[in-house]
Amino acid sequence: MSTARQPRVWVSSDKPARGDVVRVRAQIEHRMESGLRRDSAGQTVPRHLLQRFEARVAGQPVFIWEPSLNVSQNPYIEFTFKARASGTLHLVWTDDRGQVLEHQRELTVA
Repeated sequence: MSTARQPRVWVSSDKPARGDVVRVRAQIEHRMESGLRRDSAGQTVPRHLLQRFEARVAGQPVFIWEPSLNVSQNPYIEFTFKARASGTLHLVWTDDRGQVLEHQRELTVA
C-alpha cells in the first residue's frame, strides 16, 4: 500500500452480546490518484486507487466495498453488522497495484 502506517480502526465493542449491532470505523492513508491529474512538470500522475475493502468475522463476510474513482484520499469507512459469532474481525484493503493492507481484531460474542 502507499503507506507504512497501520490503519486507524475503532470498534464499538470487542465483547458484544449476541445480536448486538457492532459499529466499525476505519481509515487508511492512501493517495487515491485517479490518473487524470498532472504534476508541476505537466506529466500525468499515474493511477493508484483503492479497489476493494472487505470485512469478515470468523471468515464470513460482513461488509464489502468497491470504491469508485471519486473517493478522496485517505478513505474513511464506517459500517455496522450484527454480532452472531465470536472470531477475528479481519479488514482487508486492496489497491489496483495489488498492494494489500490488513488489520485484525478479536471479537468475543457473549
